[in-house]
Amino acid sequence: MKTRFVCTLAAALVSLSLPSWSQAQTAPDAPSSPKVNFDKAIQNGDKDNWYFSWGYSRQQYAPSDIHVSQPGLGNDFTVHQAQATDFPANFGDTIKSLFSLDFTTPQNNARLGKFMNAEKTFAIELNIDHTKYNTTIGQTARVSGTQNNQPLTGGDQVLTDQYFDYELHNGLNHIMLNAVWFTHLYGPQHQPGELQLVSRVGAGILLPHADNVILGNRNEVGPKNENICCFKSNDWWQLNGWTAGVEVGFRYTFYKTWYAELTQKFAYGRLSKVPVYQGSADQTIWMSEQILSAGFLF
Repeated sequence: MKTRFVCTLAAALVSLSLPSWSQAQTAPDAPSSPKVNFDKAIQNGDKDNWYFSWGYSRQQYAPSDIHVSQPGLGNDFTVHQAQATDFPANFGDTIKSLFSLDFTTPQNNARLGKFMNAEKTFAIELNIDHTKYNTTIGQTARVSGTQNNQPLTGGDQVLTDQYFDYELHNGLNHIMLNAVWFTHLYGPQHQPGELQLVSRVGAGILLPHADNVILGNRNEVGPKNENICCFKSNDWWQLNGWTAGVEVGFRYTFYKTWYAELTQKFAYGRLSKVPVYQGSADQTIWMSEQILSAGFLF
């Protein structure tokens, strides 16, 4: 009798333990925490977690005050509200450059980004905008200050190619770190046919190449392949300021992981110690930019 009771009790205990053991084996995974999603997203092997794009752009600039200091020449003056354009100055020139396989002469734009969440709605991005800035030859602008140790009294001056030709022509390079948000608008998510809203905010450095003629004197920095960058007075590109900007537009996936983007960007830049002949120039820049690019995920 005692033996039968022990066997019955043992069987009951085993039967009670089986459901909980089975549930533990078959229960669905718990929802992933934000940390789990983040860890998954930053793994190097995560599919299509990176993206790269290349494109072209046009820029428009607000009038800007450009201050020039050349102590050895007795010059310390400001050109007020100077007007400027990008380069090439028209869309046809850009198309001509592309057909001649000259891909880097027009204003070009490159981006390398990495998604930082599993849903691919947020990314960190390195952004290089190779923009160009040329003051408009033949415009009339007010000039104040001192030239040749003499105070200026005439007021307005015509900016000829010898009096004042100021170019950040190769170019006015914005190198920025962006935070990027993607919002689904239409079509299947993460599939061909998807349309997304793209929003960017970022900041970084300005790395221009200065090419100018001030009062008949041209700035010379030597060949590009000798002193490339970034801090010496004769370097081709020099770290001359900082920039910040915002951008909004659309991304459309048209084939597998390939996409096209059309965006509008607004940026502010502060330039200082831009090389001119025996001196330097300072200015602030407000820029509006339209960018058309194509890219892929990898």
